[in-house]
Amino acid sequence: MKDNHEKKDVSLFFSQCSGHPDKPLEIYMFVDPLCPECWALEPIIKKLQIEYGRLFTLKYIISGRLATLNVSKRMRPEKLAEAWEKTASRTGMSCDGNVWLDNPLSSPYIASLAIKSAELQGRKAGLRYLRKLREQLFIQSKNVSDEKILVQIADHVGLDADEFQKDLHSQSTAKALQCDLKITSEMDVHEIPTLAFFSEDVDEEGLKITGIYSYDMYVQVLKEMIGEVIKPSHKPPLEVFLEYYQFVASAEIAAVYDMTLVEVEKELKKLVLSQKVEKVQAKYGTFWKYIHTN
Repeated sequence: MKDNHEKKDVSLFFSQCSGHPDKPLEIYMFVDPLCPECWALEPIIKKLQIEYGRLFTLKYIISGRLATLNVSKRMRPEKLAEAWEKTASRTGMSCDGNVWLDNPLSSPYIASLAIKSAELQGRKAGLRYLRKLREQLFIQSKNVSDEKILVQIADHVGLDADEFQKDLHSQSTAKALQCDLKITSEMDVHEIPTLAFFSEDVDEEGLKITGIYSYDMYVQVLKEMIGEVIKPSHKPPLEVFLEYYQFVASAEIAAVYDMTLVEVEKELKKLVLSQKVEKVQAKYGTFWKYIHTN
């Protein structure tokens, strides 16, 4: 009984982050699963969802950057690796550029299809899959254009792996991705990440923000669109945050809890000693894995 009760407590803290028809705003987040800049936006998105998730629903649009999907063919692997390493050292969200030298992605398009295939098993399933795919690519340097790896990820995040594999080659998945690409084109999105903010007033134009800005900038946009003073929701205790997300970067904890990386390290060391979390050292930055206890 205790386990169920604790799970309920964790879910309660994050219930405001999930979609709800009565929320006044909707945010479309245009991403490419292989884009290190989109990955680097994760700490800000987590904080925004925790503090103001009660005000908006967040919808991921997989843009796949079709115009630049062949970037890996046009750019030398060394240049791509260098760009990834720069993003990683600047943001603390590790991306190991060596994947382009040791294990290059042959077909970037299939990773976008995989996300849509996972989404056919539910919105939350799609989000779990997107996160795990990024972890495998950016931290573990796995080749996410390899179908075997994609199916393993599906299995790992609790999807029906056989169903996922079938869907990967289905018309439904291809159409779902085409739909996202059509939205990208219609909304004139040429760069990613891009966040488009919409209010429930259909006559009001949406507001697009391309690239990564400071957290305060996104809060300011929410305030302007809501048209009144808004206060952040209470943050969950750190342990609850870790239990909910399972695997997070020091950079994500630092952003959400307004801590320095040194403070995060100090705080998390206590949880390592009490065997609540495990430290995972990445090429750039540190990640923390929550340990399930009976």
